[in-house]
Amino acid sequence: MSTSETNHRLLFFQSLIDQDMQQSPSPLGRWLNGTLRAVEEGSLTIEYTVREDMTNPMQILHGGATAAIIDDLIGITVFVLGREYLYTSVNLNVDYLHSAQLGDIITAQSRILRAGKNIIHAECLITAEDGRIIAKAASNLVQTSVKH
Repeated sequence: MSTSETNHRLLFFQSLIDQDMQQSPSPLGRWLNGTLRAVEEGSLTIEYTVREDMTNPMQILHGGATAAIIDDLIGITVFVLGREYLYTSVNLNVDYLHSAQLGDIITAQSRILRAGKNIIHAECLITAEDGRIIAKAASNLVQTSVKH
């Protein structure tokens, strides 16, 4: 992992705290358009408002949108580590524990549990404003041969 003084990706995302994600390098992240609340090496927190285009016909946060939030946030968290090579998901295991309604504000927080040379293991937790756990997930990412 890089130190914060030399990790330009970490510094870039830290400069976006309390802003929307319209400057994200991820097109999906721009569509999700959360508000970045905290950035540390190995952990990010983003707040989202559940919009209609993120819901199912019952106006509940769609499971696919939930998984997209998790996958995108974990991807950004790995990106912010400042490593030389790109990483890609090997798996994403999501447990859906409560629903979130249209208009709800939810918070997603990621953290790296283990950053090995080739495999990174991360988790993400999505909570409602009242503290209920909406979803929790774990993911493994593997280093590719593609440099940043």
